[in-house]
Amino acid sequence: MNVIIILAIVALAIMVLVSLVRGLVAFIQMTEEDLKNPGVGRSHQMQNKMMFARVKYQAMAIAAVAVLLLVNR
Repeated sequence: MNVIIILAIVALAIMVLVSLVRGLVAFIQMTEEDLKNPGVGRSHQMQNKMMFARVKYQAMAIAAVAVLLLVNR
């Protein structure tokens, strides 16, 4: 049981890292036109999408760590 939870934590940590990198890449690719145009551009949408994905994966990883702690109590 512990092995499964630990593998889930590792997988979630990798997913957090991937979403962080994708969000940073979207930020780097933002152009001056994106800043000047009114409304939400594609770069902003991708940044927000990746930010929410990162937060979701972090919450799931924290929950998995809590379950691991409860199982090993």
